[in-house]
Amino acid sequence: MKFQVPRGTFDVMPEEAARWQALEARARAVSTASGYREIRTPIFEATELFLRGVGETTDIVSKEMYTFADRKGRSLTLRPEGTAGVMRALVEHGVAQAGRIHRVWYTGPMFRYDRPQAGRYRQFHQWGAECVGSAHPAADIEIILLLVDFLASLGLAGTTVQLNSVGHSGCRPAYQEVLRAYLAPHVDSLCADCRVRFEKNPLRVLDCKVPHDREIAAGIPSILDSLCAECREHFDAVQAGLTLHDVQFTLDPRLVRGLDYYTRTAFEVHDPSRGAQSAMGGGGRYDGLIADVGGPSVPGVGFSAGLERILMALEERSLTPGADAPLVYVARAGDAAVEAVAQQLVRELRREGAAAAGTAYAVIADLEPGRGLGAQFKQADKAGATLAVVVGADELAADAVTVKDLKTGTQEKIARAQLAMHLAARLAGAPAPNPTENAR
Repeated sequence: MKFQVPRGTFDVMPEEAARWQALEARARAVSTASGYREIRTPIFEATELFLRGVGETTDIVSKEMYTFADRKGRSLTLRPEGTAGVMRALVEHGVAQAGRIHRVWYTGPMFRYDRPQAGRYRQFHQWGAECVGSAHPAADIEIILLLVDFLASLGLAGTTVQLNSVGHSGCRPAYQEVLRAYLAPHVDSLCADCRVRFEKNPLRVLDCKVPHDREIAAGIPSILDSLCAECREHFDAVQAGLTLHDVQFTLDPRLVRGLDYYTRTAFEVHDPSRGAQSAMGGGGRYDGLIADVGGPSVPGVGFSAGLERILMALEERSLTPGADAPLVYVARAGDAAVEAVAQQLVRELRREGAAAAGTAYAVIADLEPGRGLGAQFKQADKAGATLAVVVGADELAADAVTVKDLKTGTQEKIARAQLAMHLAARLAGAPAPNPTENAR
């Protein structure tokens, strides 16, 4: 029987892994530079966490979650998003407390049973960040800038922010009544999901993807006209902050995002060059979420970004986020004593390559002793090695090695004590030596 990867998932093969590693490394660097620390949570959580946190009327909970019972009958769910699990962790470990600000970031796989399409998978990967403990608009601005600046650092300049405010528990009920009054004459023609949303949470109708329902929703009064004075002041401050930082944004009163926990600010960052799949990431404020998952009443704001979508955008623009580490091949020609020294050298160079402050490099050697140098050089070429380090009887006697440039054929003898420094310089772009005679 021939097995295939499950629908909606994909393999990251070695030749692609370097791009993922570089993108994740950039996310780590940008997060760290902004004072955010990494948090890691389980891939599955109690199902109730997402029912209470994400919202029962969302498509994520009602249609897309991977839920299963464990051997004791407990309902567990593969995480469909990262924020609820992060809030659960902060509450469980007693750090979500009033008066304290926590900046955390995460990355990893999420799972939703969705219709697979370009840039959208059933197992997908997100980078996200959460600023917990501040209700001030400055936190919203910081979170938006973090995502915008991350994309710009990759070369994805020219992004725009779609911005909205969905109010809070004080003013949203009044807008929900406005929605019901508008939708009431159309309720019988809405899709089955939206008829449920009409009763439980009419704001979710704005998130419907059914064309007929979207046409009806197009005439819904703007939520921005129903904001209370406090929410209006907060929203104005967010806009002023983005303007101060020269961030391009447009107001979108239909933007509610796909999760019920948002309050006040909701946003998405788009790459206009990508058409229908322009959304790179988004998020918003969730001042009631921590209380919903059993913690104190502590405000928060955050975002998540899809790594697959970002990698697609970079590929379309011929922007490569990373490449494999340069490869060094250790070749040997000699007896058992030479073989032993070569094996020691491989391990020594691997340690040096992993710890290199500048250009890290990888080291491999032939696993089948006894093959000639010609066969080893062919193997090195097929593996994509840049340099070969040759150990033979002459080198062993001189406590040296020969370094050969596999592209030009040039080579030079280097004292073993100087080898690591020499390799680092060469792989960082130092010029190759002049050709020498008697090349191997």
